[in-house]
Amino acid sequence: MRRFTKDNADPAAIVEELLHGGGAVGISGLFSPEDIAEARAIVMEHSEQEAPKVTHFQGAAEDDGKINLQRRVWNLLAKGEVFSRMAAHPTLMTTLRQFLGSEFIMGSIAANRILPGGPGQEPHVDYPYWDFHKPETHPIGLNCSFPMNAQVSVLLDPFTEESGATAYMPGSQKELRYPTPEDKFYDTCARMTGEPGDVALFYGVTWHCAMPNNADHDRSAILIQYLPKWVKPMEDMPAALPQSFIDGTSPDMRQLLGLNYPYPEVLDAAKAGNTEGRT
Repeated sequence: MRRFTKDNADPAAIVEELLHGGGAVGISGLFSPEDIAEARAIVMEHSEQEAPKVTHFQGAAEDDGKINLQRRVWNLLAKGEVFSRMAAHPTLMTTLRQFLGSEFIMGSIAANRILPGGPGQEPHVDYPYWDFHKPETHPIGLNCSFPMNAQVSVLLDPFTEESGATAYMPGSQKELRYPTPEDKFYDTCARMTGEPGDVALFYGVTWHCAMPNNADHDRSAILIQYLPKWVKPMEDMPAALPQSFIDGTSPDMRQLLGLNYPYPEVLDAAKAGNTEGRT
């Protein structure tokens, strides 16, 4: 995985690597130890109980009775201001405006905590491609030549091979399809390793999965999904947030929440007059 630091994270080089290189990059030291400690404490507080939450790509773990060792925390924006800072970090905003368009939005922000002994996932691609194992449900000719997703993992714990650092298949983003057993993913995959405060940024059509946590510590991360402005978000974040959050949010966060893009709209009740076109 090509690696950058917070000081040399060149957006053009990152976009080139996401589209035409390995499909993933690392950015080291993007978040301070204080931010990581605050975010991690909130995630731990909200994931100590084993009450199940919706999750994905964990069918084998559910069958084996181990799904309780992987815990999700949703609606993070309502749980701490640190998550807004993470989602709208200037380095990420600048890079993703080049990758997804200047008015891109956020589709989800959640935590994924894998406890020691926790299982991995099946190799997959991410939303909105995540059910591409049923290609007939998608438009004919859909391909990966333009991105409809970028994924960011903010590492809260050390991501090592032992702790289950995300595995990915370099170059797999160049052909849009869902991985199959015949692809022998585990034989040739690379790993997104890093330290707390680092970020893994990747194109969501890159085949990837969490790996089993065989370490003696948690393997937790903040997972942020970014989309072009016209892709339907996975999480209905504005509906889950208090009105006071919406009213006081920054311009960047308004963009990320999709509040600047009016559609779908009840056009029969919309303000009269021309609203689209060059002039």
